[in-house]
Amino acid sequence: MRRETQNILLVLLGGALLKIGVNGDYLRYVKPAQQPWVVAGGAVILLLGAVAIVWDVLAARQARTVAAGHDHHHPARSAWLLVVPVLAVFLVAPPALGSDSVIRTSAGAPRSAVAQDAAAFPPLPAGDVVPLTLTEFVTRAGWDSRGSLNGRTVRLSGFVVHGNEGVLLARMVIRCCAADAAPMTVRLAGPQAARYPDDTWLEVTGQVVPGTAVAANGYTPDVTVTALRPIPAPQDAYEY
Repeated sequence: MRRETQNILLVLLGGALLKIGVNGDYLRYVKPAQQPWVVAGGAVILLLGAVAIVWDVLAARQARTVAAGHDHHHPARSAWLLVVPVLAVFLVAPPALGSDSVIRTSAGAPRSAVAQDAAAFPPLPAGDVVPLTLTEFVTRAGWDSRGSLNGRTVRLSGFVVHGNEGVLLARMVIRCCAADAAPMTVRLAGPQAARYPDDTWLEVTGQVVPGTAVAANGYTPDVTVTALRPIPAPQDAYEY
């Protein structure tokens, strides 16, 4: 790769990292805690690229040789193809992982050291409707032997996935970045959700069907839906 191409690639890459770090698109790739590193990394890369370009321009003015001129008029076109993916990230950020990723990846409740102890699940707060993350709901449904969800109405949010075993409500859970994402899913019992296409975001109110989150189905509990409504996709689509 020619030096000029390397420098431009650095500038574009640094600018792309700064862009997604500032406007929030970085949340499609990494956890919120990584924002300072994304912004700092973008700034450093952009600065290195800019300094290298200025250095080369000054050096070219001091050494106008025939060889340098000949090289200038015959750029390595193939090297410029490496700029294309960086421009793509800079101009059009891809969406967060969705229904396709859920279908390709096995779902399951996270069995942490804490979750193995039923006493580790605190009582749910009082109220007619309890808002929960999908991760907390699925974990309780799969591992809380005291049945703290039984008979309680909860509010969940996620996107629609039409799977082989019915309509699912899903969220992708990441530990560090999108590369290690895994789905959390619940099965929506009732016909209400079937009319919504894949990747439609819904807020769902309902109750768990006790005993439906088992190893055989990837710890995917059934939820009897009492109400649902479409909602805008959140800026941060992942759970952690």
